[in-house]
Parts: sequence; C-alpha cells; structure tokens
Amino acid sequence: MFPVGLKDIIDIVLVALLLHYSYKLMKQTRALNIFYGVLVFLVFWIVVSKVLEMKLIGGILDQLVSVGAIALIILFQEEIRHFFFQLGTQRQGHRLIRLLKGERRRGLGSEQRHSHDDIIPIVLACLNMSKQRVGALIVMQNDLPLGDLIRTGESIDARISQRLIENIFFKNSPLHDGAVIISDNKITAAACILPISHDLDIPKDFGLRHRAAKGISAETDALAVVVSEETGNITAAWNNQFQSHITAEELETLLMKGKF
Repeated sequence: MFPVGLKDIIDIVLVALLLHYSYKLMKQTRALNIFYGVLVFLVFWIVVSKVLEMKLIGGILDQLVSVGAIALIILFQEEIRHFFFQLGTQRQGHRLIRLLKGERRRGLGSEQRHSHDDIIPIVLACLNMSKQRVGALIVMQNDLPLGDLIRTGESIDARISQRLIENIFFKNSPLHDGAVIISDNKITAAACILPISHDLDIPKDFGLRHRAAKGISAETDALAVVVSEETGNITAAWNNQFQSHITAEELETLLMKGKF
C-alpha cells in the first residue's frame, strides 16, 4: 500500500476539479466526444503501461503521450482559449485587473458605476427599437478591454445619445449590421464583429445577434443587450447566460450597476 498524505488528497481533488471544469466546458461545444476519447485513451494507457507493465504496447503509448500535449493544443485550441477567457473573467481575475490598473475595489452592486444621464438614452433607444421591431446589439464594456473587437468596426467616439443609437441600427444604415460597443461612457465603435457562440442550448428562436451576444458574454465580462428584430423582445447576456424579456426597469438596473 502506498501512503496517502494530505498533499496527495489535495492533488486528487485538484485533478478532479480540473476534469469536472473541462467536462462542463466541452459540454458547451462539439468537442465533448473528443474529450471522452482522450479520457478513454488515458485510462487505457495507465492500465497497460503502469498497471500491467506491458512493455511493447506500453512503450508505443508512452511515445504518443509524450507528444500528446501538442496534439491536445491542436485539437482543443478554441476550448483552451475559452478556458483562459473564463479564468480571467472570474472575480479573482477582476481583482487582479483592477490592481494592475490601480483602481479601488468595487463591490457587486455596492455602488453605481454609470450615471443616470448615460444609461437612460440606452434604455429609451432599446425600448423604441423594440416597439418598431428594429434589431440591435449593444455591448457595454466592463473591466476587460475590448480593443480587439473595437478595431473590427467603425470608430465613432461620441457621447451616448438615444438618437445616435437608433440611427446606427436603422435598417438602411450602413452600420446597422454588427454591434455597437460602449466603453468609458461613450459610443466607441459600431458595426463591430463579435465571436459567435456555437452553444447547442441556445433557443431556436434566437438569431445571430443572440449568438453573438452570448459569444461575447462567454469570452469577456461585458454585458450584451439584444433587441430582436422578429419579436421586439429585449434580451441581456452576461457570463454566458441569457436574461430574456427584460423590462425597462430591469435593463436600467443592470446598466446602472455596471456589474451585470
């Protein structure tokens, strides 16, 4: 019998947590079957090489495992990228970002981050576009910068205005496709291209804007607000989750707190 100490128990728990988190991450993508295959291969390798000590096939499998890290990076490059995005959007990641930026800690809803004058034009624009069945996608930057996404669109750098938001998403406007990104209490850019979520659990009546909203909410801590062109419903996405059929009061509360 091998002696089992506290360090071994912690090691086992950490591996179990890593496998559990990896499973949850893979479950949201089409890579779940590959994940199962990798687990089966690892179990087979451990049994053959470490338990039964079969030298020939064990040596072959050892060589495959030695280059397995590179193979896993190639197979799961999108999932690994998403893993580190998720890691950075956790509360500890937020604290580190604020520390590096020299900002004081701000609690979840302990204080309002945006002024009423900045939020009301967004709310009124969403309500008006909802009534007129005008599709829209608005992204509010939080702690994590969105510079790479802002560069995919057209720079605006204008104060937040209800009329400007509605004109951007007007059906004949050249900027109505894509997302408007708001950062530092300004409309920073329009017609921005966002990452698309391939989550199979997204409702069938949600379109490309909703998939883009969930995509950006999965990779960053931004809030994405979608106005449906078909139904006029307003949906918010944050932390890879949807909140549908939200009212004006609920939207104002989300935007005012700034911690969505």
